Amino acid sequence: MKDHEHCHHCGLENDYCISLVPIFNHLEKPQMDEVMTLIHSKSYKKGEDIYQSGHTSDALYIVRKGRVKIYRLSESGKEQILRILNPGDFTGELALFNESVHDAYASALSDTDICMIKRNDLQNLLQKYPNISMKILSEFSNRLAQSETQTTRFATERVEMRIALFLVESLDNKSESHIVDLPMSKKDLASFLGTTPETISRKLFEFEDAGLIKQITNKKIEIMDVDGLLLI
Repeated sequence: MKDHEHCHHCGLENDYCISLVPIFNHLEKPQMDEVMTLIHSKSYKKGEDIYQSGHTSDALYIVRKGRVKIYRLSESGKEQILRILNPGDFTGELALFNESVHDAYASALSDTDICMIKRNDLQNLLQKYPNISMKILSEFSNRLAQSETQTTRFATERVEMRIALFLVESLDNKSESHIVDLPMSKKDLASFLGTTPETISRKLFEFEDAGLIKQITNKKIEIMDVDGLLLI
């Protein structure tokens, strides 16, 4: 793990962090500059833990570059991925309200740059700029809805439908392309969808045989029939 706090291009990195994140990018320039002075930057290699379950939670972590998986381990050691963070996403927000410990793990899925703001610094910002609080509450609401959706799908949807929904929801709505770049390995995707890597591979081949998708590479899939996928 490499600490960038004293690097000469830190200002640019921190500025990018703030402009990227919905909880900050609505602020006026002087306010953004103030936030920027509070940010510390760190880099993590692929596979490196950013924090572990049981560690003290005392900072907000913002993904500047790369991807991060948030997961829990069952008593038997089985991994359950809760969500994947992309640039602009954040974790550790519960530390804003009280000193606690992390109840999950955060690990870099690729080489990743993280911007951190300590709890005390962020609490001071929230008092000065209440709009930040509203943005964080909005994000909480979104996450709760996503979590409930995921729980419901585990309980009610067949595994092929869970895979199909994940592929369709991974499409970029702003793009005309129907190509999906899987954001994680088959092993991690299986953990996220509550199945096994073997089942993921088998179902993708079944989708391909049915003309619903085309597997371009191991992580790149073209959806040939969106409606068909949703009718599985």
